[in-house]
Amino acid sequence: MREIDGCYGEGGGQLLRTAVALAAITGETIRLHNIRAKRSNPGMAAQHVAAVKAVAALCGAEAEGLHVKSTELLFRPGPLRGGHFHFPVGTAGSITLVMQAALPVAIASGEATAMHISGGTDVRAAPPLDYFRYVLLPLLDKMGLKARVEVLRRGYYPRGGGEILVEVQASLPLRPLLLDNPGALTEIRGYAHIANLPEHIVQRMAAAAAAELARFPAPAIEQAVLGRAEAIGAGGAIVLIAPTEQTILGASATAERGVPAEQLGLEAGQNLREEIVSGATLDVHATDQMLIYLALAGGTSRFLTRAVTSHAATTMWLLEQFLPVSFSVKQNESLSCIEVKRMSKAD
Repeated sequence: MREIDGCYGEGGGQLLRTAVALAAITGETIRLHNIRAKRSNPGMAAQHVAAVKAVAALCGAEAEGLHVKSTELLFRPGPLRGGHFHFPVGTAGSITLVMQAALPVAIASGEATAMHISGGTDVRAAPPLDYFRYVLLPLLDKMGLKARVEVLRRGYYPRGGGEILVEVQASLPLRPLLLDNPGALTEIRGYAHIANLPEHIVQRMAAAAAAELARFPAPAIEQAVLGRAEAIGAGGAIVLIAPTEQTILGASATAERGVPAEQLGLEAGQNLREEIVSGATLDVHATDQMLIYLALAGGTSRFLTRAVTSHAATTMWLLEQFLPVSFSVKQNESLSCIEVKRMSKAD
């Protein structure tokens, strides 16, 4: 049994999600303690419980201590399996954070998997659904992952009610990524939407983002106004992407009550501009999320990032506990070069 201190490093929900995913992939039983102990509301929230239940379903695991507010979890994985699954978060908890735990496990099963997930599609402190669709999945496609996401309905805080269908083909082995240079910027695209709110909000959000990116080719930002048949509750988000010759960079902002539309567009536009100008090959948020996939790939992967966050540092430490992988981080002027090496038996 492997003991994991849930307080290590960043000590949040990402450590919990990644730990149970790695337990499922490796077949190791784990005991986590001090789960989210540093937070003002320690222990598991509903979305954390949903993520662990999703991983448990994908490997027939037994779990003790799996309930809201629990600070300890014993997780005994069984064999990985594909198939059809339904994962309800039950609240506006983030669908994309459930996917953060479930997708690597679905890939590792080596079987076709379909996951129907319900909850919040675009909520604070989590990647918006369109970031997952238009940044993360295209990057994983470069590694050989074949997956499709169908948005059945959007859902926001506090009601949730969003639904997506994710279909994953058998995609092993994953290929490494060597992203030493972004190459020339080819275009800038965006996806902005609001639901059950006035149309001028999405227009203002898109205009503010475009103004922040005025020095680049004019961004083509799709704007959508969703009604009750397409979304539960009021909300919205903007996701901007910058495909280059070698990679794809992204930035996003999620609507919040009391935050002007212009501020959301400005935030997303500024963040994408900084990613492009820096010469990074993975944006800051993709860095956090791609590490587990790069660790599962064969050979050596390498990329440049503007910042190594506490999330990323914690994830690298955790991956090295479970997998025959090593990470090196070298500062290169204003960028950090991260190399991920999957070691062979000879090593």
